[in-house]
Amino acid sequence: MDGIEFLAERFEENRTQLKAVAYRMLGSTSEAEDAVQEAWIRLSRSDSRAIENLGGWLTTVVGRVCLDMLRSRRSRREAPLDTQAPEAHAPEPVLGTQPDADPEQRALMAESVGLAMLVVLETLDPAERLAFVLHDMFAVPFDEIARIVDRTPAAARQLASRARRRVQGVDPDPGPDLTRKREVVDAFLAAARDGDFEALVAVLDPDVVVRSDFGAGGVGAPSLVRGAAVVARQAMMFAPFARSSQRALVDGNPAVISTREGRRFSVMIFTVERGKVVEMSVINDPARLPDLDLTVLND
Repeated sequence: MDGIEFLAERFEENRTQLKAVAYRMLGSTSEAEDAVQEAWIRLSRSDSRAIENLGGWLTTVVGRVCLDMLRSRRSRREAPLDTQAPEAHAPEPVLGTQPDADPEQRALMAESVGLAMLVVLETLDPAERLAFVLHDMFAVPFDEIARIVDRTPAAARQLASRARRRVQGVDPDPGPDLTRKREVVDAFLAAARDGDFEALVAVLDPDVVVRSDFGAGGVGAPSLVRGAAVVARQAMMFAPFARSSQRALVDGNPAVISTREGRRFSVMIFTVERGKVVEMSVINDPARLPDLDLTVLND
């Protein structure tokens, strides 16, 4: 047996799992098959000897392929009516379960891919759907999901949490919670504008983390800063931008947009828990800014 035959055999061992992932992501058996086939193409072009966990690697690849397909589908839906693709992406009948599965497993599988579930999944944002499917249905760690959706692990966790509430039919009013988070961010901005070190430390978690991404053409490599005192000192340097910043939401999280000469050049996304800022993601990469799910707030 040559190398490609051995690789194909190992791939076939994972096909059922990969198709299950793709079907839950896409709600279409034909598109699921396409996603799995694309995963095989990418595997055959890769150095498989460097892959330690083939199943995990393939699941990640299928997740990325499905995410791209969902985003492409959404862009077609947003096109003018006379240019939309005629095909509809209604969920298809559920996949059959494995014949050797026990009754309890078959029941769980049937419930997890039922038509009602797929209808709800169709309403989710692509990133939310991926985070929920991979984590809640296939136990993929948030660290791996974060790399697929190009977010932090904390942001990936929140994507799955929002999706979970939708799937469970629980959609609590986010108003009060979001209002409290925005108040914390406003306090951070006010302290930064005033150069108030103590006030900055007061709104930061002691182990707060700041991640910065400058992009390929930026002035430095991605960086990570940890600790309230260090972050507070850096935030005081942010004062000039805090005075002209715009408030926004990114994936439901409070954010601040900084502009230069009328153009956006930086977005700072806040993760607030228990009344403290626990994480900030600073994106200075111009190539990433247009891809953010960003809503500018007027108030």
